[in-house]
Amino acid sequence: MLPPRALQGGRLGGLGATRYFHHGLPDALLASEPAPRRRHSEKKRVGVLTSLAAFVFVLGVLVFVHELGHFLMARRIGVRVLTFSLGFGAKLLSFKRGDTEYCVSVIPLGGYVKMAGENPEESRSGRDDEFLSKSKWQRFQVLVMGPTMNIVLAVVVMAFVLYQGAEVPAYEEQPPVIGSVVEDSPAAGAGIQPGDLIVSVAGDPVPTWQALFIAVMPRAEREVDVVVSRDGRSMTLPVTPAAQTQFEMGDLGVLPQMHPQIREVSAGEPANRAGILSGDVILAIDGDPVGRDSLIERINASPDQELTLTIRRDGAERDLDVTPALSGDVGLIGVSLSPYELRTIEPGPLQAVQMSFERNYEWSGLIFRTLWGLLTRETSPRQLMGPVGIAQLSGGAAEVGFVALFTLMAMISLNLGILNLLPIPVLDGGHIFIMALEGAARRDFSVRVKEKMLLTGFVVLMMLMVTVIYNDLTRVAWIEALMPWR
Repeated sequence: MLPPRALQGGRLGGLGATRYFHHGLPDALLASEPAPRRRHSEKKRVGVLTSLAAFVFVLGVLVFVHELGHFLMARRIGVRVLTFSLGFGAKLLSFKRGDTEYCVSVIPLGGYVKMAGENPEESRSGRDDEFLSKSKWQRFQVLVMGPTMNIVLAVVVMAFVLYQGAEVPAYEEQPPVIGSVVEDSPAAGAGIQPGDLIVSVAGDPVPTWQALFIAVMPRAEREVDVVVSRDGRSMTLPVTPAAQTQFEMGDLGVLPQMHPQIREVSAGEPANRAGILSGDVILAIDGDPVGRDSLIERINASPDQELTLTIRRDGAERDLDVTPALSGDVGLIGVSLSPYELRTIEPGPLQAVQMSFERNYEWSGLIFRTLWGLLTRETSPRQLMGPVGIAQLSGGAAEVGFVALFTLMAMISLNLGILNLLPIPVLDGGHIFIMALEGAARRDFSVRVKEKMLLTGFVVLMMLMVTVIYNDLTRVAWIEALMPWR
């Protein structure tokens, strides 16, 4: 039950999972041979296989780590473990070592560790190595270690991803000064203008575009006060973010000022001869500010005409003259572009760990905000996704590369860790909650009372599962991606 907005970008500028991976965007400015196209049905089949393989890999790792936490702590405090299983249902592979049977089961949607004496309904010998023979503190350690391992895994994996280095949009860590306002958007209706600096949303300070994105996403179709600074004056504007995409994520309809950046320069082409270098940021053409699309249109429409590009390089601005070459009926200068300026992050090991903690802290805030919004009915249940959605995201991330896939793995691992700590009977947090109630009451509840609690938790969990699976299946694009025969 993953809140997808932690993974998705929006009209605020595509902030989200793409923060940690960016690949070049070849465009009409770089002449190249078109890649051969696969048939639509063949591409769908490849997409399905990629999604399934990535889903099984990601879920397998997360479940293994979770159950390993329970297993290791149980062994540490002297509980006899009967079964360690990845998956549910019929066993595909199994072997026994000591008292424990290790197996891989057919349904890869979870796993379990079966401990001696953990079920109150089953007959118990009263041996010291049975789960219920241990103290509440010892049982708490076993229960909490699974979610803890998922949270630790999220930090470790994200630190590994960050340590690899990455190119990220420079504007994400910049103050949210409005570059443009989308026509007929909530921001336009509220009177937000280009040049405004957004200071806070619903009382939450937003020092960066990334913080603005996180503050707005959970508040779709709910009026909030947005404080902006304009010409030195502070103004409070009521805005109702629109529900964007099938996930109904909040969207103001504002964009940062984004200048295109040169990704690659082809040798011998006009840009190369003019002295344009990879990494240059294009600010204007003939004095007119440009974005990526307007830059392409202007160059395509100006074959054999000299243009003056104002660029920024190493913090200094300079003008370079370039004459687009005629190719077919359009002008080309021989470059590929990023739609916005990128910055390179290359943290050392300790800095990568610190940044990972910061990123996981941000994601945790999103998760808790989503959960609270669901309880108060201020957040749409459609912002949740289930196994079908996670499979599709896993496939898309796998196609981009290992950095994207491992970023997604960290996000889902954090989700699993936090959700498993919720006080819902059946989940680890539910069992901990029952033990806490027993401790407060200074007595153990009867088997019948515990059965009713577990049944209630099971019903709640099934309702959530039905909701998220329904959400997945009503997203037509995802259904098509998973149905190659359509």
